[in-house]
Formats: sequence, C-alpha cells, structure tokens
Amino acid sequence: MDSRANTVAELIAARWGDHRPGLRCEGRTLTHHDVAAGAAARAALLTDLLPPTAEPHLGVLLDNTPEFPLWLGAAALAGAAVAGVNPTRRGAELARDILHTECRLLITERTHLPLLEGLDLPGVRLLVTDTAAYAELLTPYADARPDPSRASPRDRFLLYFTSGSTGAPKAALCSQGRLAAAGRSLTDQLSLTPDDVHYICMPMFHGNAVIADWAPALVTGATVTLRRRFSASGFLPDVRRYGATYFTYVGRAIQYVLATGPHPDDRDNSLRLGFGTEAGAVDAAAFERRFGVRLVEGYGSSEGGAAVPWSPGTPPGAVGRAAPGLVVLDRETREECPAAVFDGAGRLLNGDEAIGELVNRGPSPFEGYWRNPRAEAERRRGGGWYWTGDLFYRDTDGYLYFAGRTDDRLRVDGENLAAAMIENILARYEGADAVCVYAVPDPVTGDQVMATLAGTFDPEGFTEFLLAQPDLGTKMAPRFVRVVERMPVTATNKIHRAALRREGHRCADPVWWRGPGERTYRLLDPQDHDEKGPLAPTRGPSSVRRQGLEPRTR
Repeated sequence: MDSRANTVAELIAARWGDHRPGLRCEGRTLTHHDVAAGAAARAALLTDLLPPTAEPHLGVLLDNTPEFPLWLGAAALAGAAVAGVNPTRRGAELARDILHTECRLLITERTHLPLLEGLDLPGVRLLVTDTAAYAELLTPYADARPDPSRASPRDRFLLYFTSGSTGAPKAALCSQGRLAAAGRSLTDQLSLTPDDVHYICMPMFHGNAVIADWAPALVTGATVTLRRRFSASGFLPDVRRYGATYFTYVGRAIQYVLATGPHPDDRDNSLRLGFGTEAGAVDAAAFERRFGVRLVEGYGSSEGGAAVPWSPGTPPGAVGRAAPGLVVLDRETREECPAAVFDGAGRLLNGDEAIGELVNRGPSPFEGYWRNPRAEAERRRGGGWYWTGDLFYRDTDGYLYFAGRTDDRLRVDGENLAAAMIENILARYEGADAVCVYAVPDPVTGDQVMATLAGTFDPEGFTEFLLAQPDLGTKMAPRFVRVVERMPVTATNKIHRAALRREGHRCADPVWWRGPGERTYRLLDPQDHDEKGPLAPTRGPSSVRRQGLEPRTR
C-alpha cells in the first residue's frame, strides 16, 4: 500500500515492477507492471499529440475496457485531464460536452463511431483504440517508463459531468491531489487491502467508478476487474469468475441484481463489501440476506464539496454522523434546522422544520466547474459555504438522513414533503421492484404526489399496504401511481426523474389514481381529466383521512 503518494501519477509509477495481476477484463489479464508501462506509453504519445498552446484535456468515449484506466494513468503521468464522455448523449448534446471541455483528443472505439457521425468537432483528433492504426501509433512509445515528476497535486485530472434537472451537464473538476486523497480515505474507511479484487461495473465516465473504486485500488495495489457495461444477470457470474471482493454501485443497480431470479447458491461468492448510494434500507437488507454481503451506504456530493462517512453504530436509514462544519439549513432563512422529532412508529413529525439543505460551512474540497462561474457561485453562495443541493434532516444524536434533491421536494396541502422519504416507505410494497416519487401540479395550488412503480400493482392490495404503514404521513399517499415494466434510468442507473416529471400522468403507461373521496385506486380514464388535469382533490388537512388513507398502527 502506498500511503505517501500525493498524486495519481505517483500511484501509477509505484506499480512499475509489480508483476501481480493488476487489470482483468474479458479474458485478458495485465500485471500492475503492464498497466504502468501501458500508461507510460500513452503518456508519451499524448505529450506529442497535444498542441502546446491547448488545454491539456482529452475526452474518453469508451465502455469499461482496459483502455479507459490506461488513459487515466496516461493523463496523470502527462499532467493532463480526462473528460469522461457519456455515450448515452446524442447529436448536438454530445458535441457540446466534447467541445465545452476543450478536448483536443478524443479516445474512442469502433462501436461508438456511429455516435460521432455528422458531428462538427473542429480541432478534435480521434484515436480509435481497436484499430491497427492505433496500435501502430503506440508502437514507437513501447519503451517509455512512467515519470511522475511532471505532475503536481494541484494538476487538474478529471472533468466529470454531473447531471442536473435543468440545463446542460456541468463538468466538475478534480485534481490529482484530491483523487489520491479520496483513494486513501476510502481505503482506511472500508479497510481495503492489496488482497482485495475490485469489480468495476459502473461506467468509468462517471465519478463513482473512478473515485470510489479505481482510486482505492491504486492506493492499495489491488487487482481491478472491469465489466464493459453493467449487467444484472452477469453480476454474480463475474464476481465468481474474478474472485471479486469489493464493488461500488449507484442508482438502481442493486434493485436490478435483486430482480434476477434467486438461486440456492447465491451466498456462494467471494464478495465481502459493496459501497455506494441510493440502494435504500429495504434493498440493502435484502441484498445481505440473499448474498451474504454487507452494503455500506455513503454520501458524497458529486463535486466533492461535502461527504458523510458511514461508521459503526449508524442507525438504520441514516447515512452517517455529521462531521464538523456540516449543517442542515433552511434555504430561505439560512438558519439551522431543528433536530428531527419522531413518533413511536418512526414517523417524522416535524418535516416542515427539520428538512433542509445540507451545507458545508467548513473547509471544502470543492474545486469548481469548468467554465461555469454561475454554477460555482450557486454552490458557494452565503459567504463561500458549499451548498450541496441535497435535502437532509438530522436526529438529536447528529446522524444525518437523506431526503432527496432540493428539486424533489413536494408541497402538498401546505406541507413540505421529501420524495426520498415516501420512496423508502413505498419500497416495502411487495410488488415493487423500483419506486420513484415526484410532484405533479395540483389544479388548485401546490403539488400532488405521484409515484412510478416498476413491478406488479394490485389496487386493493396497494391500498391495504398504505393503511398498514405506521410511518406514512397523512399527505404522503400517492394520488397517482404509474405502473411500468422497467424504470427509465440514466447511463449511471439513476432514475430519470426529469422525464417522469415532464410526462406526469399524461403518459402511455397505465396510471392508477384515487379520485376525491375515493378509498382505493382505479385506472385513470381520459374522462377523468378536465382542462387543468385530473379533478382537484378535496382540500384541507383532513383530506387523506376522509379518503380512508390515514395510516393505522400495527
């Protein structure tokens, strides 16, 4: 383990002469020495190809193939930065990402060439990795050795896009020093060792795979194994094939694995730990029961401005204890929100007051966005504090609970609700493979609760389920339930909330709803719409009670 390295380049160079398995993918194995040598050769080529007056940026439009980490290593040794390009982007949006980050080189493969057809990419040179021309281009640099002296901790290393609900994706910056420090921190927090085998199945153009999986492996000298693209059915076979012990996940990846058919030998695997976000308490428990593998849910803003480490003793549903400087603030008053108050069933009683935005008022490792001062100013408003854009609440012991994005807040009958809290409850429904909760406009004022459910739906059974949930607040029961076979997701397996919000209840999928005064759900019919949408619900604080959906205790 190299705990002294301050740059990614030093971590790459430290593997020179290490002939243990370093990188495995699709039947191919490279030693750590091979990886360092391959990175050195590409760094030398990169130095010759980049114009001296250009920003030292290269775009990588690849699946998870060995070329991706090799080019990450090359950029580190050359003091350059990598912009991971999302292959689900199309046309002008794809061109915008490449040109916005000022990439003069674009590393890609033949399978992605159709995405680039017809795009105007002036000054961008393509290198296609699975061609003879590419191999010939690399040949003169085969004897290069890794030299980390060109890199410093302050060097820009990653420009990784973070998606938002509106506007073009922002390219967050990460330096070599910050990535090396993140690798060391996760290594210590999760007790990772050189004997671990890291399974990278999340896309490497996203920060999760690079920061939480690749970087700790660099620090420890562990073996990295790659899956070209995430596959739920291929997850367990890959784990067994490679002897994987550690993996990371984001979004709905855990739900997809759980949706595969169970087998008696599911617990016969080498995994000891999974680390990620958004699995949820219900699915995390189900994953551990089925596979015998503990999932650690952590929180870290995509831009690195705030993190909440998990620690032993963290209560179920909580992310971790707030570190010094981390506070939950009211977005309007900028005052600290009071601690959460729960009833005996675990229901949050003061959500209006307790839920606020997580803010880091202490030192922040946030390094900004590429060419986006407006977005930086939004993150650093209020005297330079870092505003995460995420909703949380805290208990009296200082533990933090995730409540969704700031744009996931709903206001129903004058009460503020957080989508994530409702989702955690609806995830218990037996027919739900995945759940997403969001706001649709109320014809009178505020919002109504809508849920999209992937799985099977029985209106009577769902109504009874809601009645049996002691922590379901009186305004939380969904007015509309859209039923889909598979949840729409982004390339990083996060639910495509913006698309669901945009479509609302006027969509091609079946939508069930409860009309005013109705106890249970029925299919939404075009006749149920007026000029403003579905008929308005009965107003007033007791509206849900009158519909027979006041939760009862068990």
